[in-house]
Amino acid sequence: MADLSAAERILATIRAIPRGQVAGYGEVARRAGLPGRARLVARVLSENQDAGLPWHRVLRSDGRIAFPENSRAWREQARRLRAEGVIVEKGRVRGQRAAATLDEQVWG
Repeated sequence: MADLSAAERILATIRAIPRGQVAGYGEVARRAGLPGRARLVARVLSENQDAGLPWHRVLRSDGRIAFPENSRAWREQARRLRAEGVIVEKGRVRGQRAAATLDEQVWG
């Protein structure tokens, strides 16, 4: 992945998030080899033109949807997550959370 640009690494990392799973912006940045670049992840996502990108699997580190509550994007993200079997209540994923680190995700 070192040959890819930062944006390409971020997009590849997002594509690798399994269906029904979520990751935080910071975790995506770390997995892409860009620790501390959570805002860059958000910017890359905001500029995304790939309709097939599973952008909806990326959440805030507290497991919440980052869009303003009840906005069109907020409702779309919740709908897509629910379609994958993810429990979303009041904009927060239940039963799993967007782990801050890979160690947290593996070891709890």
